[in-house]
Amino acid sequence: MKKVAFITLGCKVNQYETNSMIQQFQQKGYEIVEHTERADIYIVNTCTVTNMSDRKSRQMLRRVKELNHKAMVVACGCYVQVAKEEVEKLDEIDLVLGNNEKRQIVEIIERYQKEVNKQIEIEDVMHQKEYVELGEIVYTEKTRAVIKVQDGCDRFCSYCIIPYARGRVRSRKPEKVIAEIEKIAQNGIKEVVITGIHIASYGKDFKEKYELIDLLEKINQVEGIKRIRLGSIEPLLITEEFVERLSKLEKICHHFHLSLQSGCDETLKRMNRRYTTQEFEEIVKRLRECYKDVILTTDIIVGFPGESQEEFETTYEFLQKIKFYKMHVFKYSPRKGTKAAQMEGQIEGKEKEERSQRLIELSNKNEKEYHEKYIGKEVEVLLEEEKNGYYQGHTKNYIMAMIESKEKLENKLITAKCIKTEKDHIILEK
Repeated sequence: MKKVAFITLGCKVNQYETNSMIQQFQQKGYEIVEHTERADIYIVNTCTVTNMSDRKSRQMLRRVKELNHKAMVVACGCYVQVAKEEVEKLDEIDLVLGNNEKRQIVEIIERYQKEVNKQIEIEDVMHQKEYVELGEIVYTEKTRAVIKVQDGCDRFCSYCIIPYARGRVRSRKPEKVIAEIEKIAQNGIKEVVITGIHIASYGKDFKEKYELIDLLEKINQVEGIKRIRLGSIEPLLITEEFVERLSKLEKICHHFHLSLQSGCDETLKRMNRRYTTQEFEEIVKRLRECYKDVILTTDIIVGFPGESQEEFETTYEFLQKIKFYKMHVFKYSPRKGTKAAQMEGQIEGKEKEERSQRLIELSNKNEKEYHEKYIGKEVEVLLEEEKNGYYQGHTKNYIMAMIESKEKLENKLITAKCIKTEKDHIILEK
């Protein structure tokens, strides 16, 4: 029995697609092992969202070859989709596959093994018009399952390479999504995470009007599912109508990841983000009025081309006002093939580092203050796993919580009181 190992980099969509690939191999009789073990085939599902992601993808491809020089190394995913010429130069790789080829990965590999030379199979995703199913997935998770509902993005933010790696918006048929979630519920999994490349665009490509909120209303009706969590969403999705309908869905988690990217209107314009800080502030107000315990997280890019110190200070002040629970801070890095890479006013590394540190400090301060508000309060937690006598899980608004217990609590929803806080989580006691 041949052994196959996977390394998955990047987003939840990649996690979902790796899950599908694993099961394709299992159905053909292959054994799946950890990527740190000696395997016959190593598959690296790459990411290209930043230059650092590209570098990490290359590092992983080299590292797995060192584990077994005779092993076959396969690179697939977003990095190879947009950097074919770079990948061709990597001696460690035997086979290069794009995103669409993931659905036939076993057949392609078995065909390759009859050939002698390095092969590259990358379909142009920009011409793909319909969502392609990856095949039936059997979930082995115990608590939470990631569900991919769409692929592609039509936004073309000036810094982002992802539309070129993933193509145009293609939405998954609602009946396919619901059928998969019903099977998940039958397996005892209580929480689903709805993800995609740009889930706010869900349904945009359908002939008849059908949007993300319509899908969420259907998911909310699936018996056995207790929580519905949304992946990263476009702020402009959060209209009054959307919030009004969303508020009636009792299973929706009160955590929203709204990708802001900058708190300065001039910078947002250069980024092609299509909203203003005033519009964003109104969206935040809308959510906070609807959900009193809502938690908002975001992504911020520092050092975007042309970002003066004054523009950065404007962003900093805006972030102080909004007070996100947590911010994921990225230092801008030029992506070949994007508009921003050609812009004037590229910022040097030292300035980007200083700005990044200031925002990370602000994020840590906010997180600590949010946690302290929960001391003495009862919260509901879905417990996921046990480590050193403590069960770890998340509240409905996505605060990590831990509770000491000798009783088995995995995949259980419990209510307990917060007695103290730690750096990145709260401690509970029954």
